[in-house]
Amino acid sequence: MTRKEIVSQSGFMDDPAPTSPNRLADALRRELLNGAFPPGARLKEEDLAARFEVGRYTVRSALRSLVSAGLLVHETNRGAFVRELTRERIDELFDFRAVIELGSLRLALERGADLGEAESKVRELEALPTDAPWHLVTATHGAIHHAIVRASGNPRLLAAYESCADELRFMCAFVQPDFSTERLATLHRTLMKALHEGGETALRALRHDLEVSGRGAMHSALRRNEQEHQLATMR
Repeated sequence: MTRKEIVSQSGFMDDPAPTSPNRLADALRRELLNGAFPPGARLKEEDLAARFEVGRYTVRSALRSLVSAGLLVHETNRGAFVRELTRERIDELFDFRAVIELGSLRLALERGADLGEAESKVRELEALPTDAPWHLVTATHGAIHHAIVRASGNPRLLAAYESCADELRFMCAFVQPDFSTERLATLHRTLMKALHEGGETALRALRHDLEVSGRGAMHSALRRNEQEHQLATMR
């Protein structure tokens, strides 16, 4: 791959000096959210420095920011790795989502909040082409749930939710084989109809989305990955 192709795919095109750690972190973040690196993969500083034609300090700074965002984990004397997908990690994150999102929706319903932002994001998801990059699909999907939390009117809930937004989107990369853009849009149109009805109908619909389309799908993806790994080791 030429440097021009790398620059274009990474979002560096038209930048005369793509050496900023933030720019490199953004490029790697998009690749992580597209599922380009499997769980457990090591991101070697020397390889990234050569690939993007930047210094090791730039690479190290970019990797540190991705560790802070929960996308990578750093091990002393070993470097940065993509975090493993485990049952415990899935359950921890979806327990967190259930508390934040259901609590936010309950507050939003009680205060009669306008859910127009969530409706708008569902329309954006419906408008995406079937071959849209997965990081764009997950960003639009995440914006729907972000809008639900925002509707609570509670900035503390919103700040807590935003603290793990990248990690939640990263985990969505593993369910890509099970969810087309069209299917995600259909599921969230159904959810939106229930939210407009309000009351327990809305809360049940969001709970179902989190538990079935979210937690359940993640566990299925994990089982598939484990099975594929077992088959690979037997060959």
